[in-house]
Amino acid sequence: MVAITRNAIQTGKFTRTRRTRSTETLRSLVRETRLDPAQFIYPMFVTHGTNVRTPIDSMPGQYQLSLDQMEREARELREVGVRAVLLFGLPADKDPEGTEAYAPDGIVQMAVRELKRVDPDLVVIVDVCLCEYTDHGHCGLLTPTGEVDNDPSLTLLSRMAVTCAEAGADIIAPSDMMDGRIGAIREALDEAGFESLPIMAYSAKYASGFYGPFREAAGSTPQFGDRRGYQMDPANAREARREVQADTEEWADITMVKPALAYLDVIRDVRDHTDLPLAAYNVSGEYAMVKAAAGNNWIEERRIVLEILTAIARAGASIIITYHAKDAARWIREDRA
Repeated sequence: MVAITRNAIQTGKFTRTRRTRSTETLRSLVRETRLDPAQFIYPMFVTHGTNVRTPIDSMPGQYQLSLDQMEREARELREVGVRAVLLFGLPADKDPEGTEAYAPDGIVQMAVRELKRVDPDLVVIVDVCLCEYTDHGHCGLLTPTGEVDNDPSLTLLSRMAVTCAEAGADIIAPSDMMDGRIGAIREALDEAGFESLPIMAYSAKYASGFYGPFREAAGSTPQFGDRRGYQMDPANAREARREVQADTEEWADITMVKPALAYLDVIRDVRDHTDLPLAAYNVSGEYAMVKAAAGNNWIEERRIVLEILTAIARAGASIIITYHAKDAARWIREDRA
């Protein structure tokens, strides 16, 4: 056995920790975590109208899009290798019951049909929640005293899931955080003949301050109060295991942690306690901060974005929902060329 002496280290004769870092080829060979465009999901905001491509001020590069813009988006995503989208609908009208959320001709249902028409192989995921569709901005029905009424909300969420399935959605993604909604939606889908349709559960969704830009984009800011009564406390990590376990027992197919960047410890812990595919949502506030800093030339956007996404994957997420998906996919492809 060769003795490792202080002199050997000082003279550079023992440099094992750096031997595989000297060239990009070597670094790539031993790299532990790799990003691929196929693991990205790109969120999209769809709205009524024609030729609508409205910039979202707090999210540079993101837009509210009308149905006639779907073909362009699908083509751009195919070109960079991103093969999944997550849809959020902006209704024409809002009411206390969020009626357009579960209407067969609602905006998100029409967007599903259009995307499947222009790109049948694109994985179209629908966010199932009432917050964008209700005039009060909460994720479920309200009691007369203004509290979210859990069980009646499950009926409407299940109806939304079924109408989206009928429109051709490939995955249903409930984000409302009502108790028992995965089981209720699974039962409704099965009864409607969609036994093979997977559910991606927003299992550990925190009451986060990182959602601000999204609420501008989706018009989903609560008109009173907040969502801390049904979304998770940011201080709690072990609770995420219980939420994931509950959704697993109700037959979720994919589980999720949201947000991602400030919750890498939660992603790692959930990964260690579930065998389900694990998604993480790199949310709007995380995206907006990077864009703002890059816009002021304070950071190198490409390097920072890929570092953030790598950290999310390194923590244990096999699926990453991110507004950076298009750019990141292009950069990854350029690096491989």
